[in-house]
Amino acid sequence: MSRIAVVGGHGKVALHLLSELSGAGHTPVALVRTDAYRPELEARGAELRLVDIEREEADAFAVAFRGCDAVVFAAGGGADGNIERKRTVDLEGSLKSADGAAEAGVRRFVQLSAIGVDDPLPDDTAPVWRAYVEAKRDADAALRATDLEWTIIRPGRLTDDPATGLVALGEVARGDVTRADVAAVIAAVLEDPRTVGRQWDLVGGDTPVSEAVERLVTG
Repeated sequence: MSRIAVVGGHGKVALHLLSELSGAGHTPVALVRTDAYRPELEARGAELRLVDIEREEADAFAVAFRGCDAVVFAAGGGADGNIERKRTVDLEGSLKSADGAAEAGVRRFVQLSAIGVDDPLPDDTAPVWRAYVEAKRDADAALRATDLEWTIIRPGRLTDDPATGLVALGEVARGDVTRADVAAVIAAVLEDPRTVGRQWDLVGGDTPVSEAVERLVTG
């Protein structure tokens, strides 16, 4: 049984992931900024550790990661139109999480990103969307440059539809994917060390999650 830290532990994908991990016999450790989430998170089998992503530095993350075997960065600034939070959460939160993991001696790191963030943006891109894409792009680039055992998952447009268990993973066209299926993919790559150093796009498809991962690591 592994103890897996989930940064942004009350996010919509993260909540599904906590259930996936606890159901598989792991102990998820949800990093959140308020104790008010405790009943909901503990009901999903998670431990709770308090860290304010925007106000605390990497050393606080390192303390929160103690005793963990892996870190999942699943935090996001949200769709509130706040450009600054795209930097402080999506980018700086990732950077501090990676630094904290290294300081705590946690090698395994899985990052939730977004599809297409390396593509050039049109000149007329809305400022908030530009900030989001650039934050995700730069966070991914920084993680790839570390010595951590990283995997980056880049889903398409997220929906709250029920899990299908069927995905398209790898170099795929843009599309929708359920948050529950994203969580299932993250849980699957955490289980497979062959996914280290891999970055994949993810949308809904017709291949079971375990089979989709297996095809990519053996293909």
